[in-house]
Amino acid sequence: MFKVYPLVESNLPFLISTAIILVTLTAFVITVFATRWTTKPMLIVILLVSSMAAYFMNIYNVVIDDSMIRNMMETNIDEATDLFSLKQVLYFIFLGLIPAYLVYRIPVAYATFKIEQIKKVKYLLLLAVIMGATVFIFFKQYSSFVREHKPLRYTTNPTYWIYSVGYYINATLTAGPVTIKPLGRDAKVVKDKNALPKVVILVVGEAARADHFSFNGYKRETTPQLMKEDILNFSNVYSCGTSTAVSVPCMFSYYKKSDFSYKKGRDTENVLDILEHTNDISILWRENNSDSKAVALRVPFQYYKNNFYNKACIEGECRDIGMLGDLNSYIKKQDGKDVLIVLHQMGSHGPAYYKRYTKAFEKFTPVCKTNQLEACTQEEISNAYDNTILYTDDFLAKTIQVLKGFDKTHQAGMVYMSDHGQSLGEKGIYLHGLPYFMAPQAQIHIPAFIWMNEHFKSTLDINKIDTSKRYTHDNLFHTLLGLFSVQTEVYDPALDIFNSRKD
Repeated sequence: MFKVYPLVESNLPFLISTAIILVTLTAFVITVFATRWTTKPMLIVILLVSSMAAYFMNIYNVVIDDSMIRNMMETNIDEATDLFSLKQVLYFIFLGLIPAYLVYRIPVAYATFKIEQIKKVKYLLLLAVIMGATVFIFFKQYSSFVREHKPLRYTTNPTYWIYSVGYYINATLTAGPVTIKPLGRDAKVVKDKNALPKVVILVVGEAARADHFSFNGYKRETTPQLMKEDILNFSNVYSCGTSTAVSVPCMFSYYKKSDFSYKKGRDTENVLDILEHTNDISILWRENNSDSKAVALRVPFQYYKNNFYNKACIEGECRDIGMLGDLNSYIKKQDGKDVLIVLHQMGSHGPAYYKRYTKAFEKFTPVCKTNQLEACTQEEISNAYDNTILYTDDFLAKTIQVLKGFDKTHQAGMVYMSDHGQSLGEKGIYLHGLPYFMAPQAQIHIPAFIWMNEHFKSTLDINKIDTSKRYTHDNLFHTLLGLFSVQTEVYDPALDIFNSRKD
C-alpha cells in the first residue's frame, strides 16, 4: 500500500480507511460462519494458516492464489524441505501458534440459538454499514484504487487465501468424475517407408529464464557447451503459466493458453496420447521433478527422484544427469520404431539453488547457501542460480552426445523448453507463481531451442524458420506432431514451429 500510496499527510485518511475495510471485511467473513461449534476451530485454523501465508508473502513476495495452492498440494517432501527455515518456524510460533493458543484459552459465553442469530444479524449489519460508509466517504479514491491497483487485493491476508482455497476446491474437488475426452484417434504417421526412424528427446526445463542463457545475450558464460553445438535457438518464447502445475499440463495440451483450465487439461487427452494412438511411436517419460502433473498418466513412466532408477542420487539430491542412464539401450530396443523420450528436469528449482548442481559447477561465486533468499545479496542469488544453468548446460550437452550415437541410424533431435521462468529478487520478488497478468518477464520469458542431426535437418527448410518470432507453449503440441509426421484432424500447421518442410 505504501508503495502505491506513500505515507504522507494527504494519503493518511485513505490509508486508515483501507485498514478499517480490511478489519471489517475479515470480521464479516468470519462472523458469517461463526457458531458455538465453529468459532474457535475456525479462528485457530485461520491464525495458523495465515502465519504461513504471511511468511511466504513477506519473504518471497509471492501471491497465495489457487495456482499457488495447487503447487503446494502437488509438491513432494523434498521440495517442501527446501523451503523450511528457522524464520518460518518463528512466524508459525509467534503469529500462529501463540495467538491460536490464546484463542483456545479464552472463555466464550453463548446465549440461546435464537438470541445468537439475532446478535449475528445485527453485527453483520453494523459491519456492512461501516464498510459502506467508509467506501462512500472515500468513493473517489476507491474507484481509482479498484480500477488501477487491482493486484493489491491478492496480498490481503487472510481474505484472499480463504477465497483461493474455495476457488481451488471448486475447480478440483467438485470438478466431477474424471472422464478422459479422446483426442486425435485418427492419428497416423505419414512418411517415406525408406526414411530413417526418428528419435526425439524433449527436455522440459524447470524454472529456467531466457535472459540467463548465454545464447540469448547474457553477459556470463552459462551455456559454454551448448554454444559449441549447432542449435536452433528461439529467443522469443513465452510460457503458458508461472508455475509447473499450470505450465506442464498446458504445454502438452491441445488447448491454447487462452482456453486452458485445470479441468480441461485433466479431462482431455494430450499430445502424448495422440502420438501413442499411432502405434508407431514409442514413448517414455522420465521424471526428476515432483511429477508429470497428470500428463504422463497413460504412457510409460519412470520416477527418477530415487536411486532405484537414478544412479546419480547423492546425499538426498537426485541429479538430472541420472535420467540419461540406459537411454542408448532403450532406443536400440525399439527395433526401428520412432521414439519420443521426455526428460522432466529438477533444473533450477528454488529457493535452494545451491543444491541443484555439484561442486564442479560452482563457477560463479560467492553463492547463496541458504533457502532464505532475503538473507543473501542479489549477486549471491544470481551466482547460485547461474550455476544451475551451467549444470543444465552440461546435462543438455550430454543429452546431445547420446543422440549423436544414433547419427547413422536415426533422424535424431533434442527439443528443450522450460516450463516457466524465475524471479531472483528483482523488485523484491523471488521464485515464481505470480498471477500471469502481473508476473514480470523473468517468470514468463523462457529459453527454448532445438538440436538436430543432418538427417533430421534434411527434412526441414531451416532458412524459412523465423527464430526471432514470438512463440509460446501453445506451439509445442503441434510442433511435436509435425516432427513425427503425424497426420490428424487436430494438427494445426500454423502452430507448428517447424512447418517449413521440404517436398
